[in-house]
Amino acid sequence: MRRFVLATVLALASTGVLAKDLSVIRFGVDPTFAPFESKNADGELVGFDIDLGNAICAQLKAKCVWVETAFDSIIPALRAKKFDGVLSAMTVNEKRKQNVAFSDRLYNSPNRLIAKKDSGLLPTVESLKGKRVGVAQGTTQEAFVKAMWAPHGVIMVSYQNQDVLYPDLVSGRIDASLTDAAVADIGFLQTPRNTGFAFAGDAVKHDELLGEGIAIGLRKDDHELIEAINGALAEMHKNGTYDDIQKKYFTFDIYN
Repeated sequence: MRRFVLATVLALASTGVLAKDLSVIRFGVDPTFAPFESKNADGELVGFDIDLGNAICAQLKAKCVWVETAFDSIIPALRAKKFDGVLSAMTVNEKRKQNVAFSDRLYNSPNRLIAKKDSGLLPTVESLKGKRVGVAQGTTQEAFVKAMWAPHGVIMVSYQNQDVLYPDLVSGRIDASLTDAAVADIGFLQTPRNTGFAFAGDAVKHDELLGEGIAIGLRKDDHELIEAINGALAEMHKNGTYDDIQKKYFTFDIYN
């Protein structure tokens, strides 16, 4: 009987009957990173990542389901199969590669320090020693500050997300914040909340900790979904869908 069942399973697999059902794709998202993912006044999910995800689903003729999850628990939730992929401005780095697979690159946005225009602060340990630098929990920026700056006297202050960090930056409870440049520019610097803040110094780079661009996080054994998403992304670049979405949010080429 066992041999018969095994033979039947193998036969079905060879004909594609057991292929993964891609009629519904569930993406985990933390909607606190405008312009990539946030909520509008009506409570609807909006942003560059949301539009990209919906376009991927449309390309695959699948229904998109968005599952809101705090970013610092989003990888454990993916591995627990609460959703199929993480589409939430997730940077690809070596540590995350140990736990999840990644799609082809979605885009690339540099990491920048935000501080008061007249503060004279720069993104170096010499400049920031004794200063309080805010970061969002579970991000590559938090990992970088913890590993590279905190041991040299920089005081790291972690927040649940970037949105709850900004009031403390404005009030002076923290001196600066290290974050994604596009998130900071559109989500803070270009808003009424900005009371004299700007990018300080050059972009901060560290391949191992700050990563290799943004991609969709996926389970390592989900080979069919990985292949399907990469195929959809390639087609979106070819048919102009990606460029149309990009121009809706940015005046520069965020892919490169």
